[in-house]
Amino acid sequence: MKKLLMSIFAGLASLLYSSAAFAAAEAGEPNMTMGYIALAAGLGIGLAAFGGALGQGRAAAAALEGIARNPQASGKILTPMIIGLALVESLVIYAFVITIMLVFKVNV
Repeated sequence: MKKLLMSIFAGLASLLYSSAAFAAAEAGEPNMTMGYIALAAGLGIGLAAFGGALGQGRAAAAALEGIARNPQASGKILTPMIIGLALVESLVIYAFVITIMLVFKVNV
């Protein structure tokens, strides 16, 4: 677990430094605001997709475990699970919309 956290932090740090270098290398750009907006957009959708996938995986695993223990309750378990998955996915779509808004701000 410790190695995983260290590799995640190292990856995030390299993303921060590389995006700052790319933003600084752009000709005619007096500040690094555009690079930070692009970095926020990329990290935002990546983290939202990662968190949504984890949440959906745990919800599906718990629902399948419940159905495996009591097959007669599959109808009562399936409907709330689908509603929960839709709510999790709506948060990811919301993050995607915000990311698109940030990207269009970069290109303007």
